[in-house]
Amino acid sequence: MQRIKPVYNEIYHIYNRGVEKRQIFLNDRDYLRFIHDLFEFNNQDPARNLYHHTNSQQSWEVGLPNIKRETRKFFVEILTVCLMPNHFHLMVKQKTDDGVTEFMRKLGAGYTNYFNKKYERVGPLFQGKYKYVHVAKESHFFHLPNYIHLNPLELIMPQWKDEGVKDYTKAMTFLENYRWSSFPDYIGKKNFPSVTQRDFLVEILGSPKNYRTNIEKWLKEINLEGIDHLTLE
Repeated sequence: MQRIKPVYNEIYHIYNRGVEKRQIFLNDRDYLRFIHDLFEFNNQDPARNLYHHTNSQQSWEVGLPNIKRETRKFFVEILTVCLMPNHFHLMVKQKTDDGVTEFMRKLGAGYTNYFNKKYERVGPLFQGKYKYVHVAKESHFFHLPNYIHLNPLELIMPQWKDEGVKDYTKAMTFLENYRWSSFPDYIGKKNFPSVTQRDFLVEILGSPKNYRTNIEKWLKEINLEGIDHLTLE
C-alpha cells in the first residue's frame, strides 16, 4: 500500500526503532550525534560540518560556533524530540514540498553511516522505513507532545502507561533531567534549543511554568485514549 505523502505546513508524528528492536544509542556520544544530525540535516543546503559542540555541563547545546552560516532553509520545523535507547519520536511540521521525506532520508542515512562505521557493522540500523501519522485535531497538538515527552518514564517506570505514576516527584525530576528530549527546553531549561522550533507549540502549551504544571496534571489523569492511533506503538 502506497504511503500518503506528507503535506506542506501539516504536522506529523514520526517514529522508528532499531532493527529487531536493537539499541540504536549505546552511549552519550551516540545520542549527541543524533541530536547534531537533527540540527545539521534539517537544511536544504548540503551539510558542511559533522561534529557536535557542547557549551557546558548544564546545556549540551548543538551548534556550529566556529563557522559563519547563512540562515538555514528548513525541510521541517522540529516541534518535539525524544530519543530512547532503541527508538525515537519526532513531531514535525513540513515546511517545503517533500520536506519530511528529504529530511528523514538524510537523517537516517547519516546516522546509520556513523553508527555502522563506529561499531564496525553493516546493513540497516532501523526497522524499515520510518513511520509517520498525520496530526490533525487541535486536541492532538496538546496531548501528543505530552505523550512524546513522557516516553522516557519507561526507563524507570516500565508500567506507567497501564498502572499510572505512583511517585510524581520522582517522575518529574527524571523528566526534567533527561537530556535526550525537548521537554527541558519547553519548561525553560536550555538543553538543545537550536534543534527545535517551539513557537507553534508554545502558543498551545503555554509558558514554561504553565507547561510544567500541565504535565504534572496530565500524569495524574493519564489517558491515552484519543491519541492511541498517533502513538505508533
